[in-house]
Amino acid sequence: MDWLNASVQGVLLGGQYALLACGLSLIFGVMRIVNLAHGVLAVLAAYLSLVLVQQGLPLWLAVVVVVPVFAALGYAVQRGLFNPALAQVGAADGARGAGELAPLLVSFGVAVALTNLLQEVFSADTRKIPTGDLASAGLPVGGLSVGVLPLITLAVAVAVIAAVQLVLARTTTGRAMRAVADDAEAAAMSGVDPRHLYAVATALAFATLALAGVFVGMSTQFSPGYGDLVLLFAFEAVIIGGLGSLWGTLAGGMVLGLAQTIGAQIDPQSGVLAGHLVFLAVLVVRPGGLMPRSVQA
Repeated sequence: MDWLNASVQGVLLGGQYALLACGLSLIFGVMRIVNLAHGVLAVLAAYLSLVLVQQGLPLWLAVVVVVPVFAALGYAVQRGLFNPALAQVGAADGARGAGELAPLLVSFGVAVALTNLLQEVFSADTRKIPTGDLASAGLPVGGLSVGVLPLITLAVAVAVIAAVQLVLARTTTGRAMRAVADDAEAAAMSGVDPRHLYAVATALAFATLALAGVFVGMSTQFSPGYGDLVLLFAFEAVIIGGLGSLWGTLAGGMVLGLAQTIGAQIDPQSGVLAGHLVFLAVLVVRPGGLMPRSVQA
């Protein structure tokens, strides 16, 4: 029963990792950029939600406010920081290529600055978004107690990934994003503006990471420096699943979560280490990940 419980908890934990990794996978799939500020931005979303809740807003309403705010922030960051960084290296049309390093460095600078800003404003003390009885609520399933909050997180992760995949596959904007991801120059020649579509993709990614940040803040203690760990777990989930593959990201999150909980079942001190070892093993055996398929496919 202990092993079954560890497996169930690993799947639930994997849902949180998949939700965290969705935006990271989307940005890489469209622009081939690893956003190093991803983790601290998720933490920023958690802090913003916490402030809104402390001001008297219900948690659900705080989420409704935070997600569109981050979507707008993502659009502004892409147009104001990442696209100009590409232009500085001769990619003024927003096309990918030799300029991929520039926005990577910009995202690193944003991460460092934002982490220090959060520490100045909120201090290094840990916080948690209050959830009332939801934090300890559980459902009895076959002799196991399944947490309601992790179950909701898993359901939201699946729904978000399905919705983003649907947008990419069935909408005009999504098809344009896939065209730009495949060949930005050819798409620009057909009248598509890569810079705008990159910004739309980043807005969508920021919306998903904001939602993930709220769930992280609800489920665990966080501080300004917690973004580094969030980025690490999200990155590992993306790599395990396959770069740019949204459903692969879900699978990668599950594998990482299972590795950590089963590893902790073997040795309580080695759960996180077990996840890192699985990540390393996937890199060695299948460098492209378990489901190596990009968003343009």
